[in-house]
Amino acid sequence: MEGANDSSPNHFILVGFSDHPRLERTLFVALLIAYLLTLLGNSSIILVCRRDRQLHTPMYFFLTHLSFLDLCFTTSSIPQLLHNLSGRDKTVSYSGCATQLFLFLGLGGVECLLLAVMAYDRLVAVCRPLHYMATMNPRLCRGLVSVAWGCGMANSLAMCPVTLRLPRCGHRKVDHFLCEMPALIRMACVNTVAIEVTVFVLAVGIVLSPLVFILVSYGYIVRAVLQIPSASGRQKAFNTCGSHLAVVSLFYGNIIYMYMQPGASSSQDQGKFLTLFYNMVTPLLNPLIYTLRNKEVKGALRRLLPGTAR
Repeated sequence: MEGANDSSPNHFILVGFSDHPRLERTLFVALLIAYLLTLLGNSSIILVCRRDRQLHTPMYFFLTHLSFLDLCFTTSSIPQLLHNLSGRDKTVSYSGCATQLFLFLGLGGVECLLLAVMAYDRLVAVCRPLHYMATMNPRLCRGLVSVAWGCGMANSLAMCPVTLRLPRCGHRKVDHFLCEMPALIRMACVNTVAIEVTVFVLAVGIVLSPLVFILVSYGYIVRAVLQIPSASGRQKAFNTCGSHLAVVSLFYGNIIYMYMQPGASSSQDQGKFLTLFYNMVTPLLNPLIYTLRNKEVKGALRRLLPGTAR
């Protein structure tokens, strides 16, 4: 089977976790449960934020987009992975691989930028509370979200064709469970220094720049909070930002650990599990972070679900 697929120009073989057949069965069950919970959790956040008028504020407008983004991000790769884990067929069509690469790159970039937008929202809420609703007006909110989606997808649109057109000299085995850019670049049989430099430059703009903005924003937020005279006021301000900061730490902590290590210090299997965490566990935990730490969302859930309102 593999020989036929290797010679076919229309397919790639996703090696995934095929070196560990027993692990594949366990992963299939765990990922199926996690994927269904991710769909349920993020769909619930979207439904609650849309249906409850008390949550029609800029913060929850951005949270709705984050939940929708997580739904798309997980769905771009997990169903294909579940299919590959469930049997001996490890192939993915060329168009399927290209779509997966485009979505994985694009949605990852959108999330970086959207988290920066949410940090700006928290900055205005804490540092300029009296001007919050005037500053974060609906037009600005829609514009910021449009820029995040547009820049993320434009970055992917620039990088995908370059990556897919690299000569591979007949190699079709992708040593990963999805078509991600580093794995596809490693398959090339030509010098890839130029594309790696380009990737690094774009990564600085779409990954590191938002992170720097987030850190600077929280520097100003912490300074403003420490100037609040009452302990209850400080606690309320920190709670306002706590959920977002937890999501940022989870998202960027995994990315930094995954991409900032020297190649020799991390195995390929470790990279697969880190990508799996980034692609599955983070979208699964985000709804929990926002519901467990947020009284307004929990209150809206009680009002929405029959028999739970008090």
